[in-house]
Amino acid sequence: MGRGRQKAKATKQARDIKYYSPNTDYSALQRELGGASRRTSSHHSDVPAEPDYSAYEDKYADQFEDDDDVDSRRIG
Repeated sequence: MGRGRQKAKATKQARDIKYYSPNTDYSALQRELGGASRRTSSHHSDVPAEPDYSAYEDKYADQFEDDDDVDSRRIG
């Protein structure tokens, strides 16, 4: 196949891909998106987003109270 035919074939394929519009089933899309949110919320509702670390906050506060001064200095 010559370069002209090869380029024409590539152009035709590119045009077919560019203007291809499949039939979209919007009701199936709505079911998929709507169903996912209901399942996700019920599945993860038992698990807390982050464990409660408030019990440890005061326990170690005395050991690290001087670290704030080190972070405020600029080096360089």
